[in-house]
Amino acid sequence: MKEYVNSGAFFANTVKTNPKAPDYQGDILVDLKALGIGEGKHTLKLAGWKKTSAKGTSFLSLSVSVKEDKPAQARQVPEAEDDPF
Repeated sequence: MKEYVNSGAFFANTVKTNPKAPDYQGDILVDLKALGIGEGKHTLKLAGWKKTSAKGTSFLSLSVSVKEDKPAQARQVPEAEDDPF
């Protein structure tokens, strides 16, 4: 799949298991060097909530966090039995 640097996508969260869960979620690929703020490319996780201001204006409240890969499940190695022979 082609990478689109400094862009991302937001999708409606159709599986909200919690009322505080975001209404939208997605990710963005950011090239820090292209933005002049560092080195490397990083994928960030996006979350958005539909809200209404005190004046009745609809808006999205956003959150950005580092997208971490799911850790691989550790393989359990059986312990050796204490056998002196």
